[in-house]
Amino acid sequence: MSVKMQPHTKLSEDDARRYAIMPGDWARVDHMRAYLDNVHDVAFNREMKSIVGTYKGVDVLCISTGMGGASTGIAVEELHNIGVQVMIRIGSCGSLQPNINMGDLIILNGVVRDDGASRAYIGENYPAIPDTGVLFAEIQAARDLNISFHVGRGRSHDSFYTDNEEEIDHYWHDHGIIGSDMETAALFTIGGLRGVRCGSILNVVSLYEGDLMDEINAYSSAEDEAAQGEKNEILLALETCVQLEHAAL
Repeated sequence: MSVKMQPHTKLSEDDARRYAIMPGDWARVDHMRAYLDNVHDVAFNREMKSIVGTYKGVDVLCISTGMGGASTGIAVEELHNIGVQVMIRIGSCGSLQPNINMGDLIILNGVVRDDGASRAYIGENYPAIPDTGVLFAEIQAARDLNISFHVGRGRSHDSFYTDNEEEIDHYWHDHGIIGSDMETAALFTIGGLRGVRCGSILNVVSLYEGDLMDEINAYSSAEDEAAQGEKNEILLALETCVQLEHAAL
């Protein structure tokens, strides 16, 4: 008997694949079509758009999560309900270190849980970390692709517009955090609690001490380094799925 259709993603067990790639932006789901064979649409409800296809013979589901940990958490729960086993986020982030350039990729090996969604589930002493096998596969795939990437700890947060954003960025810069996003803490925490194998690959679209608004606008409208970084993170996530499938990790 199939699992009942989920209320927000509008997916059921029949739509599940072992691997789900999870951008925040639904437009990035459409960008993934060029990399997949046998693509077909599944659902589009609220901010959650989904397609399925194959990459080098590996079946994948791609679904957008929207912005922030709350909607990401809903996606994680509903994908887990239908049987997805591996979830890899591909998203944008801001760099918190001066040696990380626009369009570089960040592979997260842990996240500061500075968000509300993950803390709604469990205390802050629970670690937000990726699955080790997924992390290793991401790193190996990035080396094989010969793309510019960094491995380190990130921070997930809930707003770009608090009154002390610059002070916050400097604080985490000083404590060795290399990038910030809004979704990975929810993915790693909820995924960990549900037994899902998770990873997160981020594309740098804002530089440390750069102009956030100008950089985000450039990313959404131009073929620049950040746009190339998006292509790289899509390919890296897909190659990671292939590595996991072939290694049976």
